[in-house]
Amino acid sequence: MEEINFEEAMKKLEQITAELEKGDLSLDESVKKFEEGIKLSKECNKILEDSEKRINILINNDGNITEENFLPKEG
Repeated sequence: MEEINFEEAMKKLEQITAELEKGDLSLDESVKKFEEGIKLSKECNKILEDSEKRINILINNDGNITEENFLPKEG
């Protein structure tokens, strides 16, 4: 799949969902749209996971700058 940003992928996914919900597609077209939607959904999840990994908060610790994960540890 070509490189796509999150917003573009979500827009395409919404379009596919609307087309499938409308019910005017043949079975073959519906399956192809469904497959494309699954690929877009996986790409969106990957983009979100990658973004989550990159989110860090810089914290000033006694004059030293350290990086900590944005999301708190569960526990």
